[in-house]
Amino acid sequence: MATTYQVDKLVDAKGQSCPMPVVMLAKAFKDLTPGQILAISATDPGSKPDVRAWADKTGNTLLEMVEEQGVFTFYLQKA
Repeated sequence: MATTYQVDKLVDAKGQSCPMPVVMLAKAFKDLTPGQILAISATDPGSKPDVRAWADKTGNTLLEMVEEQGVFTFYLQKA
């Protein structure tokens, strides 16, 4: 069961192939202030390692990843 987050921005990257989910994530993250949470939904299996690597590289926090019916939803908090 996923934790409930107060999501400040939602990005729909379903149907997008690598590298677009991470590109969309990075662009959307620029509009957030520290502490805000973004949720991004993607269907590309490559987004699982890519989003985690992006969060590690940028110093932002991947709070949770939920997989449901082929859709990966990532919850990230801006550092």
